[in-house]
Amino acid sequence: MTFTIRRAADRGRANFGWLDSRHTFSFGHYYDPEHMGFGPLRVINDDRVAPGGGFPTHPHQDMEIVSYVLDGGLQHRDSLGTGSVIRPGDVQRMSAGTGIRHSEFNASGEEPVHFLQIWIIPEEEGIAPSYEQKAFAADDKRGKLRLVASPEGRDGSVTVHADVDLYATVLGAGEAVEHAIAAGRGAWIQVARGSVTFEGETLHEGDGVAISDAGSLRLEGIDDAEVLLFDMAP
Repeated sequence: MTFTIRRAADRGRANFGWLDSRHTFSFGHYYDPEHMGFGPLRVINDDRVAPGGGFPTHPHQDMEIVSYVLDGGLQHRDSLGTGSVIRPGDVQRMSAGTGIRHSEFNASGEEPVHFLQIWIIPEEEGIAPSYEQKAFAADDKRGKLRLVASPEGRDGSVTVHADVDLYATVLGAGEAVEHAIAAGRGAWIQVARGSVTFEGETLHEGDGVAISDAGSLRLEGIDDAEVLLFDMAP
């Protein structure tokens, strides 16, 4: 198995006071030609928004945007008329398609919100914009890989318009999961919190791993960890 580790400390950073963000790939003022994305995965931003802060209304087009909340609540509003609060365990998918405008604010005036903002390049441009949000209990992810996003919305996952299966897992010390990557596909591991071992390496919060060929991978928890696994076409 061929893999490359992207350490948390090597990511880009933007701090605007109300927002403290780490960029796994090039984004905004952070430009890194060596890290423009991986396959259809274009953005993984590790965002912490201060109480009362947020992203004012802005447009997107032809992008699948997934939000995965770790702590706090994220208030969402968009031009489709959707209004919701995304909380830990929730997965939000917004297909920008022909164009959508939205805002994302910390739902609390007292506590920060911590979430992963994920952008995936869709297989087809110009689709109708749409929104979806589903909750996934921690018990459904404990010691197993829970599918939370997929092209067909399999097993109750949200639907993304790209050949990407997104899994989430919660691992305590000694708990492990395994996953086989089929020929012609790749994978990305993102440690959302805690620490795990992978192929003899220790991965900590914010670390990512690019896997570019077929094989079987194993993740084992060192302490309470939460990990996202993207299985995707190149």
